[in-house]
Amino acid sequence: MNSVRLDGKRVLITGASRGIGADLAETFAGAGATLVLSGRDAGALDQQARKLERQYGIRAAAVAADLAEPDAPMRLAADAAAAFGGLDVLINNAGVSHPEPVSGLTAAAFDEVLTVNLRAPALLAAEVGAAMAEAGGGSIVTVASAAALRALPEHYAYCTSKAGLVMATKVLALELGPRGVRANSLCPTVVLTDMGRKVWGEDEKSAPMLARIPLGRFAVPAEVSATALFLASDMSSMINGADIPIDGGYGVS
Repeated sequence: MNSVRLDGKRVLITGASRGIGADLAETFAGAGATLVLSGRDAGALDQQARKLERQYGIRAAAVAADLAEPDAPMRLAADAAAAFGGLDVLINNAGVSHPEPVSGLTAAAFDEVLTVNLRAPALLAAEVGAAMAEAGGGSIVTVASAAALRALPEHYAYCTSKAGLVMATKVLALELGPRGVRANSLCPTVVLTDMGRKVWGEDEKSAPMLARIPLGRFAVPAEVSATALFLASDMSSMINGADIPIDGGYGVS
């Protein structure tokens, strides 16, 4: 993806301090984007922003936000836009997972997953997308999951949240497309981050899933980031409302 450039594009990345988010930040910095990095740890975000500025010669700002808080999406949208005078790209990446069987599900756990994985990114995308439309256009890329498209045991809340997020993205594409805003979602299989290894690290759990992936392996963060970069760029100017699997063929097996 070295040929894809986003010089001058202002990009908000949520969940930016670790896992897929950290790789997204590195990838977009390498493409010349101006970054607003968001997450819960203000100190870690600030260190990350300064590092990327030094390494890639870009501008970067850190805006801490806890997306579990009711008004966090609206505050983040305003603060991120204020950092560099607007946004051209939103990468909706932050999320949580608490695997458990339906029989052990609690209302508190369900509410937390739905709040962070669906309510917050949907409201953030709506707010940022409306501002992009007023400014003439932009791109929203949401990191959903293969769990949005195929059911997984012990992922009741997670599957529900990600499926809702895919449909929310399609509505954004439908309503904001005529005003120059594209909205797409990514649906990766298990990604080998710390969270991915925690949930899927045991052989007895990972083996059945790997057996359903024709390529025979899980994804790595760079594969998600490269696809997100493509969707954020003008190279994907006719792609809108898509949910793109990054799953090694899991969806067709």
